[in-house]
Amino acid sequence: MSENLDLVRSIYAARAQGDYSSDDWAADDIEYTVIDGPAPGITRGRPAVTGVIRDFLSTWDHLRDELEQLRELDSERVLVLHHFSGRGKASGVDIGEAGAKTASVFHIRGGTVSRIVVYFDRDRALAELGLGE
Repeated sequence: MSENLDLVRSIYAARAQGDYSSDDWAADDIEYTVIDGPAPGITRGRPAVTGVIRDFLSTWDHLRDELEQLRELDSERVLVLHHFSGRGKASGVDIGEAGAKTASVFHIRGGTVSRIVVYFDRDRALAELGLGE
């Protein structure tokens, strides 16, 4: 198994347990792009990305980001098929029941993640990547 797959798998192992405390896997100049969903946009730099993720997490009770499948796209990109579970603090909405099947593409450079592209619409991600599930 490649080092890139191992790196991404370790990130999701922590997330599955609700542990988002580490960002040592991220490059200092990481770019975090959310294509669709509740808050699309681009964030750059480790402190800013950590803040965006922390803000997203703060709106949910018991949020988990659970890995379904990893797929190495090339020597620098890993596709992650994952889903969220948890309940909105204000709305009470169960994100898992809302169909939060997502996809992310991790770009890895020199053993650290340099970019993450998040798709809340998994089908869109697969279509844009020219892949089928």
